[in-house]
Amino acid sequence: MPGPVLSVTDSRTGRQYEFSIEEGTIRAIDLRQIKDSEEDFGLMAYDPGFTNTACCRSEITYIDGERGILSYRGYPIEQLAESYDFMSVSYLLLHGELPDTQEYGNWASQIRQHLDVPENIQNLIGSFPQDGFSMGMVMSSVAALSSYYPEALDVEDEASRRLQIYRLVGKIPTIAAYVHRRKVGQPYVAPNKELSYAGNFLNMMFADDASYVVNSSIEKAMDVLFVLHADHEQNCSANAMRSVGTSRTDPYTAAAAAVGALGGPLHGGANEAVLRMLEKIGSKDRVAAHVKLAKEGEIRLMGFGHRVYKNYDPRAKIIKQLASQVFEVTGSNPLLDVALELERIALEDEYFVKRKLYPNVDFYSGLIYQAIGFPTDMFPVLFAIGRTIGWASQWDESLRDPERKIARPRQIYYGFPRREVPAQKSSNVSE
Repeated sequence: MPGPVLSVTDSRTGRQYEFSIEEGTIRAIDLRQIKDSEEDFGLMAYDPGFTNTACCRSEITYIDGERGILSYRGYPIEQLAESYDFMSVSYLLLHGELPDTQEYGNWASQIRQHLDVPENIQNLIGSFPQDGFSMGMVMSSVAALSSYYPEALDVEDEASRRLQIYRLVGKIPTIAAYVHRRKVGQPYVAPNKELSYAGNFLNMMFADDASYVVNSSIEKAMDVLFVLHADHEQNCSANAMRSVGTSRTDPYTAAAAAVGALGGPLHGGANEAVLRMLEKIGSKDRVAAHVKLAKEGEIRLMGFGHRVYKNYDPRAKIIKQLASQVFEVTGSNPLLDVALELERIALEDEYFVKRKLYPNVDFYSGLIYQAIGFPTDMFPVLFAIGRTIGWASQWDESLRDPERKIARPRQIYYGFPRREVPAQKSSNVSE
């Protein structure tokens, strides 16, 4: 067998097996060769949460959690956030290269053409309870788009796929803004195609009348936040998009599943939990006591540590700088002082350093969103706006994968063995 191999001896039978090692992996299906009898199904890998299982090959996003590296198509996130706007980064994620001037103009123009949402979708949003869950409203609205664009089911047609991606990326900020306006009881503000992607979203969110002008610093901050959240490898919501997409359903249905996954507090709702924690601490002089409780296992320190990063989350460094810039416009937030003190203590404390519990992307983002004026219920919705292009790029890539198969994980069954159905007892009720 050419190349590196993994040699395995089954202690049950004494048989030996060799599996090819390619790119640091073995084929899980090869384990099926390992049987203790001819009737045996074969060995499976048990991996709850898929923490050590590669489900696909991808060229889009790379993460090195040990070194704190995140890159899109090979470009470090720090450089992209500093030098390119969200439209450029969106093009990069989907097409693989940064756009030149003409490509940028064509791409941005296509997105602008699809900012409007059908009137009946607007009515659908208006029919939701005013105190409803924002992500539920967004998810339902995205799913409803599939009924307006039946040609989206032709997922094998590349031109059709591109058109649906234009629509998704264009309409998601409009849907998000209309959901917010519904919740606060204000009329919708139509998209302004003369503004930037981030500027138009802020205008739809907060404009009271024609005199409203988007602050350029806030607009820049919003754009950078979209860049930082655009993709993050095979996270829960991206996996949902890919998994549902393997059935060849339309991208709106798959994206609705991704929105639903992102809506959970362990994914898109984490920054709200950080904000609640900071509000509970209240002041700098109470930070040390809070840290002590965390070390004793009484509470959880929100916004620290990451399932992937075992070093400082590179996005957190950028967002920390962004927070200061936003507060120069909006005014100081006393919770920022609490956050800075909490970070300082945690980074110096051996307990947290030893466990590699560094601030993650959620630690400062909630403070920024709050300062700009977003209610906490909208925090995961903001995440969804930036992440939509990542989901779409992952979905598009998966459809071009020659090894694509419909998602169908295995299970370990530990229920009852075979049982015979008992004879039905006769009724004692007289007729």
